[in-house]
Amino acid sequence: MIKPRILLAEDHPLVRDALLGLLGELGKVVGAVRDGQALVETAQWLKPDIIISDISMPKLNGLDAVRALQNCAPQSKVIILTTYQEPAYLTLAFDAGARGFILKNTALLTELPQALLHVLAGDRYIGLGVKGEWMPVDGGRVPIQLSRT
Repeated sequence: MIKPRILLAEDHPLVRDALLGLLGELGKVVGAVRDGQALVETAQWLKPDIIISDISMPKLNGLDAVRALQNCAPQSKVIILTTYQEPAYLTLAFDAGARGFILKNTALLTELPQALLHVLAGDRYIGLGVKGEWMPVDGGRVPIQLSRT
């Protein structure tokens, strides 16, 4: 099996370094950027299979970057990796074109490989711990695990 080409967008250096180590075991990391504008520019050039992106980033937030990527790098599938647990962010991410949504505070050693497998297979992936019930996405409904805190 060919390892997917992965581009990471994360503005926090410690988180970025930790993710690079993990992602290197799951695929070929072709780049890492620190802001949404660099994500869009780099994705056009590198044409990765998978993009792992934070939402909160300088210059261009991750959701706006995902929207831009739909036009300039449509072959790349985006997985949002964030601390935002609210269901509105999941809806916004999927409406922008993301294919996966996982939380940074989950067991990323198991979540990221699962997310990559599902998204590469053409499915959507919603990580554990996302709050909510059913949220409309692309005219349909996506089940979200209900968690109480």
